[in-house]
Amino acid sequence: MVTLIGMGSGTPELLTAQGLAALQSADLIIGAKRLLEHLPTGCTENRKAFYKPENILSCLSEFPAANAVLLYSGDTGFYSGASKLLPMLRAFGISARVLPGISSVQLLSAAIGRPWQDWKLVSAHGCACDPAAECLTAEGRPVFFLTGGTETPATLCAKLADAGLGDAHGIIGENLGTPQEHLAFGTAQTLAANACAPLSVLLIEHTVLPARRAPGFPDDAFIRGEVPMTKQEVRAAALAKLAVRPTDTLWDVGAGTGSVSVELALAAPRGHVYAVECAPDACALIRQNREKFHAYNLSLIEGTAPQVLADLPAPDAVFIGGTKGSMAEVVDAALAKNPNARLCISAIALETLSAAIAALAAHGQTAEVTQLAVSRTRPAGKLHLLMANNPIFLITGERK
Repeated sequence: MVTLIGMGSGTPELLTAQGLAALQSADLIIGAKRLLEHLPTGCTENRKAFYKPENILSCLSEFPAANAVLLYSGDTGFYSGASKLLPMLRAFGISARVLPGISSVQLLSAAIGRPWQDWKLVSAHGCACDPAAECLTAEGRPVFFLTGGTETPATLCAKLADAGLGDAHGIIGENLGTPQEHLAFGTAQTLAANACAPLSVLLIEHTVLPARRAPGFPDDAFIRGEVPMTKQEVRAAALAKLAVRPTDTLWDVGAGTGSVSVELALAAPRGHVYAVECAPDACALIRQNREKFHAYNLSLIEGTAPQVLADLPAPDAVFIGGTKGSMAEVVDAALAKNPNARLCISAIALETLSAAIAALAAHGQTAEVTQLAVSRTRPAGKLHLLMANNPIFLITGERK
């Protein structure tokens, strides 16, 4: 029989009664060196400092009759190496039982006196982590980050600050459950300068985020100037045509006020949007709308397409709202980066419509054209009259 024990922060004081009894009756104990150094008195001296599954299995094969205990920090059910080892033990016909420990989530919750039941739990321990994306998809809940390896609470806070979330309130918990326990409170911007202990976790709360909703924000929700803006109904239809997914890389070429860019950014919280615009007054509006909607996964690319498109990452989908006569070149640039990119082109003039159809045809695509004719009411005394907006064409392509 093999027993897997969660040892909390690694101190004997956090062991459950079952865990303590299993340790004292074991004749083989396997775990990381840090955990073996803090075993309670009365435990066997037959100890092996392994933590990789293959080493553990090899060791168990050398002691087939041993009453073995495997130690894990934290809780065996919370981003623990136990999840990888258990199926391997079963595959080798080794019976095992699990005695959970106290997790770092519980310890931080207890330390700050708040329940953790509504927290979003994320691991940044030895794996790539985008803290801004995790906060953007948390729907207003606090986000708990388990850290380790190259990622510390400070590096995560630095990433949040770089993404525009520097004002988010954070709590760093160091050496939780030990006499060296320490809590640090502050904004992500200030906590980015902290030198954190190896055993540290991070909680981010009070993040200001836009309300999640279907595409098509009202026109007056955006900061506007004299720059033309894609209207609400057209934006909603364009996002439907582009079939935006949460992790997409997206281009908005001829971004104008940034209304489409913002909608794309909110629809792809784990992706990234590149708003391409050359007019200075439009660029200023894009920056303002980015801040207003907290679209932190939106980057403004100032310059003229297609020249500035060369350095952008390959897009999954592209909205083309304006090209200043370079329709063919912009379509060429997008499909050169990704021949399977989903394109949606908006046009008011018939000449732009023709150019879009020709540009898609040059790449073997058949254009699908949708015309949107939107009318809105205007009061006239006691009556309400419908006033028509300019018809808009949305052009997408399908391969023959």
